[in-house]
Amino acid sequence: MDPKLSHNLIHRVAVGDILRRSAGRRPHKEAVVEYRGGERKSLTFHQLNGACNRFARAVRGLGLRKGDRVAAICLNSTEYVISLYGLAKGGFVSVPVNPGLNPRELAYVLNHSEAKALIVDDAFVPLLAKHLDHVPNIKHFISLPVSGQQPQDPFVDFNDFIAGADGAEIEDVIIEDRDILQIMYTSGTTAMPKGVMISNLNVYVAALQNTIELKIDQDSVVTTMMPIFHCAQHTLLTTALLACSKSVVIRSFDPEGLMKTIQAERVTWLFALPMMYRYLLDHPAVNNYDLSSLQTCLYAMTPMDRRTLEDARKRINATFILGTGQTEAYPATNYFNPGWYPEKEGNIWGMSSPGYDTAVVDDDGNILPPEQVGEIVWRGPGVMEGYFKDPEATGQAGKFGWHHSGDLGYVDRDGMLVFVDRKKDMIKTGGENVPSIKVEAAILAHPKVEAAAVIGLPHPHWAEAVTAVVVPRKGSGLTGDEVINWCRQELGGFQVPKSVIFVDDLPRTSTGKVKKHELRKQFAGHYS
Repeated sequence: MDPKLSHNLIHRVAVGDILRRSAGRRPHKEAVVEYRGGERKSLTFHQLNGACNRFARAVRGLGLRKGDRVAAICLNSTEYVISLYGLAKGGFVSVPVNPGLNPRELAYVLNHSEAKALIVDDAFVPLLAKHLDHVPNIKHFISLPVSGQQPQDPFVDFNDFIAGADGAEIEDVIIEDRDILQIMYTSGTTAMPKGVMISNLNVYVAALQNTIELKIDQDSVVTTMMPIFHCAQHTLLTTALLACSKSVVIRSFDPEGLMKTIQAERVTWLFALPMMYRYLLDHPAVNNYDLSSLQTCLYAMTPMDRRTLEDARKRINATFILGTGQTEAYPATNYFNPGWYPEKEGNIWGMSSPGYDTAVVDDDGNILPPEQVGEIVWRGPGVMEGYFKDPEATGQAGKFGWHHSGDLGYVDRDGMLVFVDRKKDMIKTGGENVPSIKVEAAILAHPKVEAAAVIGLPHPHWAEAVTAVVVPRKGSGLTGDEVINWCRQELGGFQVPKSVIFVDDLPRTSTGKVKKHELRKQFAGHYS
């Protein structure tokens, strides 16, 4: 064996190795479970590891090599899990893409990433087949059989693709810890998303720290319900695989369906958004199901309102924890258990996880004392390797030896990090990031619009609702429905405003900038 290859195998840190090690420790233990069409399907760690090896070898059979990008436009499924970790085993770079992006953004991501192959749910094939001429760099197409539709040329069925491939371990590829594992595109304040380069080390360390902080072990039964194409669910899935936990793969959120699954699988560990917990608690059948197996309930993106938290504690005898982070600083960067300080109110992000330093700095990079508001920054082995093909943005994000989050906050007297506001008015709605200026640009293109500002307002279900404050052109007769329908043609579904508020004028500074903080204050109760 090549000495360099041999040395690499001895000491390397690679996410793909997690599957082999867990299969060696617990070969016959269930790794993933999924209910589809009323049927329960599962794979042991041994079976999952072999399937990932077969997928990696099948991709190599296409002529792709280490470092080549493979994009995926998928919702949660066992096949998606096999695909992602199979790519990791082969040293390929996965590019998980949010299916909610509009066609123009999808094409941008696929072209910008220089992906050579594309994995999609079969349900998306008819739509994507119409746009293949916009992604000329992609030569290979794989369809995941999740809805039962027959694949159409040039898409190849997943099962046919891996049929006949060898399930033996791949040991002839050198994978370094800082080699890129995936490029996740995150919505920014610019016209198009930025590609966040995440290394094997980033994800491996995040998974290790999560097993410690979140107490995930081989006896845990963990939901994989939030989208795997998001960093939060991806890191938790990796954590479960590392810990030899059982992962219950759930394709989409359905309150009663989730309760049935919790009862049937004796789920111990649930990750959901605050609004999802509210839907569970308000469901008329909530008392018909046994949820007593739940031990830990994680929520993210936004704090849980006191009413929901109190109701949840009464009905679910579990520990509730808020986790935070971002794609650029692989989650979780901070944790907060409301039980630590029951009297505290507000958006408290809590203490650093074991793998991160957290600080608040001023514009010159000076660390601020407690109670002073500044930008939240992190450093640690989970911080991204940089933005793909964007060294300038990478440099800006890493100024002064810290990763800059773009969020404002402060450290309170108890050492807890408190979030204040988004530095660039990013809106977090239903677990998605929506840049306000992108929505504004779409609205301002409407011929009947004089001016517009887009803000996030408190909403009982979406946490923040994308809301357009619009000044119509005089005499135009513009309606809210016109604005929303216009946005549906220009934006992804989660980016479309939930409501349109018409005003005569927008509050502005002396330099003409809109005072969005005044609008947020003025319309804070709009959805209540």
